[in-house]
Amino acid sequence: MEGYHVLQAGTIKEGLALLRKDSIQVVVSDVKLPDGNGVDLTMKIKSEFPSVEVVVLTAYGTIEDGVKAIKNGAFDYLTKGDHQEKILPILSKASGKALLQQKVMNLESKLQERFGFENILGVSKALSENIELARKVAGTNTTVLLLGETGTGKEVFAQAIHYESPRKAKAFVALNCSAFAKDLLENELFGHSEGAFTGALKSKKGYLEEAHEGTLFLDEIGELNIDLQAKLLRVLETGEFYRVGESKPRQVNVRFIAATNRNLERESEAGSFRKDLYYRLSVFNILLPSLRQRTEDIPLLANHFITQFSLKTNKKEPQISPDFMKVLQHHSWKGNIRELKNIIERSVILAEGSLTSSLLPSDFFIEDSSTPFDLASIEKMHILKVLRHTGGNKTEAARLLNIGLTTLYRKIEEYSL
Repeated sequence: MEGYHVLQAGTIKEGLALLRKDSIQVVVSDVKLPDGNGVDLTMKIKSEFPSVEVVVLTAYGTIEDGVKAIKNGAFDYLTKGDHQEKILPILSKASGKALLQQKVMNLESKLQERFGFENILGVSKALSENIELARKVAGTNTTVLLLGETGTGKEVFAQAIHYESPRKAKAFVALNCSAFAKDLLENELFGHSEGAFTGALKSKKGYLEEAHEGTLFLDEIGELNIDLQAKLLRVLETGEFYRVGESKPRQVNVRFIAATNRNLERESEAGSFRKDLYYRLSVFNILLPSLRQRTEDIPLLANHFITQFSLKTNKKEPQISPDFMKVLQHHSWKGNIRELKNIIERSVILAEGSLTSSLLPSDFFIEDSSTPFDLASIEKMHILKVLRHTGGNKTEAARLLNIGLTTLYRKIEEYSL
């Protein structure tokens, strides 16, 4: 009838069993049930199955029960007989709302899968401890300050915190504070009114308003001009801000996550960063480890990027040779994960078979004190550098190295080049 597939249950216990077994959009429940009360059941259903809508029916409706049912999350509360003609339209609206909620939940699930903590690759203790800290703060509205070197994945952490927070259904907005000059940054952050400056033909929302009820990620917060620091502090403390060119304050509800590779505590002591803003931002600090501090994660990350860029370039996924991985694990990685990602992308593009250290750029071997000091490693790296210079021409490489061709072949075999 009317295209609905109907399941029946005589008790609350049977009804909950059906909900756990089948995909149900709407529950129509009496108030008086053999093992409980339909009004109280509504709260339990909405708690366990938030996308399911509940319509409560009763033969003896009371205002008190009606108010309680709606407070408990019921879609509607009807008295039998009086509203008989309303049942089908209400069921239609309730099922429509349930379908929409299910779509939203599916989308949230996909976003969480893509941007949640499961997306952060690594098994090292240093990384695991930081993920645990981030998980604990994610469910709050607390401001978070992410610290660490460039390329350690601060935005990835910020996204994971957002998508595992109560604000996950709202916007995650990221603003790089180093990407704009002071005046432009103020306009991007706070927005402007029509006529605020030459060329402002209409009003424009800033990043703050775009992030309303969601999360605003302020990357490179240490680059924020001292004047803008005072305006940002006001937002953090009161939720109030002014668009450029307006004199009336606006209100915004935003969760802030900031990130920097600078020592803000030291800069606040020196007077180049406001102390009050630093204390307001650093309620909950997370210091992300550099790749040098989590070298055990390099194979996992490298394999992930190899798969990613093989698909991107439509190439067969190459194998990693032992010498390639050894060089990766001995590198200093000043650019951290971002540098590793770029190196893997370049190597996959150049690879015609397996990934070998000969594919790595020559400047990759110009290292600091983290370079191996043993003579064999230095000799191997130098031979690789010369071979790359000659494009693999061994006769020319032997000439430049001032060694015999037979000696070069022996070295190539010895070092598995």
